[in-house]
Amino acid sequence: MSRKNTGFAADLAAGIDLTEEGAPPRRSGLASNVLTGRSNRLADLASGAIVNRTHELVDPARCRMWAGHNRDYALLTEERCADLIESIKAQGRQEIPAIVRRVSGDANYDFEVICGARRHWSIGWLRAHNYPDFKFLVDVREIGDEEAFRLADIENRARDDLTDLERAKDYLRALDAYYEGRQKTMAERLKVSESWLTRYLDLARLPSELTNAFAHPQDLGIRNAIALKSLLKPEERKARAFKEAERLARAQAESGEAMPVLEVIKALSLAAAPPKRSGFPKRSGKPETISNAGGRPVLRIDGTDRKGVRVTLLSKGGASRQDAEEAIRAVLDQHWA
Repeated sequence: MSRKNTGFAADLAAGIDLTEEGAPPRRSGLASNVLTGRSNRLADLASGAIVNRTHELVDPARCRMWAGHNRDYALLTEERCADLIESIKAQGRQEIPAIVRRVSGDANYDFEVICGARRHWSIGWLRAHNYPDFKFLVDVREIGDEEAFRLADIENRARDDLTDLERAKDYLRALDAYYEGRQKTMAERLKVSESWLTRYLDLARLPSELTNAFAHPQDLGIRNAIALKSLLKPEERKARAFKEAERLARAQAESGEAMPVLEVIKALSLAAAPPKRSGFPKRSGKPETISNAGGRPVLRIDGTDRKGVRVTLLSKGGASRQDAEEAIRAVLDQHWA
């Protein structure tokens, strides 16, 4: 570093310990450089510009899952973790640390896992299958529950291996646990739109009487929630949908074969609104307008016949393109096998 730059750095560092007259002390030479660097480091730590991270290699058996973890640990299998297992074996270690916090008052555990259930499961599996020396790499943090929830959400939001239903249930739990049921506040904290969050909450709120119709509920996505939610009102429609869901669940259990998600949705829709009593317009019936959550018209179903469904997009009705895409998906789920 040039003498000019050294002096400039010394001035900056000295600002945290001014003399009585307000003038910063000046040093020169190697001692000045060392003290300047140390002062800058302390100033950054004090201001929060730099955060020390503690990484440790620990026994996975000494780690438990955080109660608010957004992944269903019981669903993890060798197949679901195969890519991660092979990566750890190839690298000879776990490359990315899991995020944990320390546990107190529990003799069985030292940490609880905030982010990294798959890493925890994979290391445990490897230790039990010929790799006993592998350790669980963790990043130890001191954070509260709400911050832990947001941290886990950010890390897992882009992961394909976390299902929509797992994420949806986590959001619904967090809504009351951290945000007093205020969806707008939660959306702001997560930095997402309210409509985006609503789709996940709708999925999480689907009653088990309906989702039992699916052999693998984890296959349900947020776009499926739109069609299924429409089966819950009025009460007569919901009762017919629940009855059909029970029949479908029993039939699949007896046959041992799972029906595809869209086939189940179509069967539920037909049972909830059979042709003679359908809420959908017939050839000569009255068109049905589908609106968004705010009451703005999105599309109109003009009629159905043997050839198909006639739909008019109401692009000038004030709804968004996202609303239109959701409505179209709902129509497809109900009318397209």
